[in-house]
Amino acid sequence: MGITEFHIDVPQADLDDLKERLGRARWPEHETVGDWSQGVPIVWLRDICHYWAETYDWRAAEARLNQFAHFRTDLDGLGIHFIHARSPEPDAIPLVMTHGWPGSVVEFLKVIGPLSDPRSHGGDPADAFHVVCPSLPGYGFSDKPTETGWGLERIGRAWATLMADLGYSSYVAQGGDWGSAVTSCIGAQDPEHCVAIHLNIPPCTPTAEQLGDMNEAEILAMQDIAHHQRWGTGYSTEQMTRPQTIGYSLVDSPVGQAAWILEKFWAWTDCDGHPENALTRDELLDNVSLYWLTATGASSARLYWESLEHFMTAGGPVGVPTGVTVLPKEIVRISRRWAENRFSDLRYWNEVDRGGHFASFEQPEIFVDELRTFFRLFR
Repeated sequence: MGITEFHIDVPQADLDDLKERLGRARWPEHETVGDWSQGVPIVWLRDICHYWAETYDWRAAEARLNQFAHFRTDLDGLGIHFIHARSPEPDAIPLVMTHGWPGSVVEFLKVIGPLSDPRSHGGDPADAFHVVCPSLPGYGFSDKPTETGWGLERIGRAWATLMADLGYSSYVAQGGDWGSAVTSCIGAQDPEHCVAIHLNIPPCTPTAEQLGDMNEAEILAMQDIAHHQRWGTGYSTEQMTRPQTIGYSLVDSPVGQAAWILEKFWAWTDCDGHPENALTRDELLDNVSLYWLTATGASSARLYWESLEHFMTAGGPVGVPTGVTVLPKEIVRISRRWAENRFSDLRYWNEVDRGGHFASFEQPEIFVDELRTFFRLFR
């Protein structure tokens, strides 16, 4: 199968280079407002970058990552990195979880243990999963595509192949952000083996008839969409149209990479106005560091060029059983009847009271409970 063990061990020279670059960063002037409306405030970014250079410990992050088994394999001609946490429970269900942008497998560090070994984390061993967490092409320790064509459908097919290569004849899948679109593709393309899928945000659109007859929640959702399109899509427009152009800045400047990512953790988390209310400074920098140390600012952005226009529809209609968890600070809170337009077997729908776009990262206990609850239907 060509699956080889992989151990994360970033060269010390790369860490020294990061510190040196942070130390000689050229900073812009102070923003002319007293909030985040022009972007990441310079006082906070300078403080967090000083912490990144002088206090933050990447080796501790490596240790947290390396507590799980890492592997690499060739899928459709591309080297793909993945975490594989086999459960000690004999009846565990195989589960493939897919991250998005600007996330990574770091998002899953707090949930892999409870999902794969619930007995050791105060849970019911009957809820166990064999957990597989691949890094998207061009992200983290996966290879960077050198040709076009690595869009959502191809990634979905690759993940189905990965699960087969691991010996899993049937499995379930979960995803948020890009992961929700990849997971939807898996459900559409591999229903013979994918038993069910769970999504943080279902990629779907309302019909014209539904737009003419919206309830109060759907009206609020459309207002959120309008606000996001007006104020929140600058990054995606650039990455969709000119990922190489922005990539030079992201791969050359750690300050630029940090600002590009951290703004989204302000905008998309349930943080009451400050990202460190949702996640610790170290957790934020674990994720930023993974992008920086793998130089994936450009390659991760290219997924937008490949697939953003097809995010809502890639793979087509989904007929496998589907569960959805709606978080209150998600970018857009999709309505159930909109989701039913695409997901014809919507078995589970739950709206929780805390959390945002990075569900497993922000609210690991809620995330684990939601997956256990939904996937019990298929044990």
